[in-house]
Amino acid sequence: MGTSILMTSGKGGTGKTTCCAALASHLAALGHRTVCVDCDAALRNLDLVLGLSEGVLWDFMDLIEGRAATMDAVTAHPAIENLWFLSAPTALVSDAEAPGFRALTQELRAKFDYVLLDCPAGIGDGFRLAASGADMAVIVSTGDLTSLRDGQRAAAEVRGMGVENVRLLVNRVRPRAYRKVRRNIDEIIDTVGARLLGVIREDDRVAEAGNLEIPLMLYRARRVNRQFDRVARRVAGEKVPLGRV
Repeated sequence: MGTSILMTSGKGGTGKTTCCAALASHLAALGHRTVCVDCDAALRNLDLVLGLSEGVLWDFMDLIEGRAATMDAVTAHPAIENLWFLSAPTALVSDAEAPGFRALTQELRAKFDYVLLDCPAGIGDGFRLAASGADMAVIVSTGDLTSLRDGQRAAAEVRGMGVENVRLLVNRVRPRAYRKVRRNIDEIIDTVGARLLGVIREDDRVAEAGNLEIPLMLYRARRVNRQFDRVARRVAGEKVPLGRV
């Protein structure tokens, strides 16, 4: 049985969706069957970051309501082996769909090693829907106080829903500011209340890849990709050092 991972942030602008796509890509590259589920109904963007805006026919409501079989509904990535994608619907989804979503997540866990759930920013209906099917949560935060505070709230919310394995991914760190962030890393961990999973540098090539609809793993951003590789290995249970930013 696979592991379902909630990717959340508490607020927008942290790069959560980019982190979700990159982590999924690197887990797949390590040989793990991985599926990304876009849980941001009506404002879906995960397909763009994965380079899959064309040819996606089904969404997770088609599976919940029985209009498609699981492996027919997920889209295999044409360039990254072991990676699949499941889209969000175009209409908002209510809390009433949570039981169906939990059942869907269980079905996906039976077929994949990792199920990454990219939820909307904030702690509204979409957040609660995605969290209802999660075994683990990754809080994506920058080092900004507002981001950390919102990440702290998101961590508390997922714990309140029964998700005990909560980790922190500090994103968009500028190399010149890394010493300051590193000095404050214990404070960041204490603020969010989650174990550190990794630190990802700020790099203009990340935005370039997204705008070109090229998966980051396939783009010329070597250092950032090395950092995501280390994060993926930690998620998979390897003991990997933090490394340089």
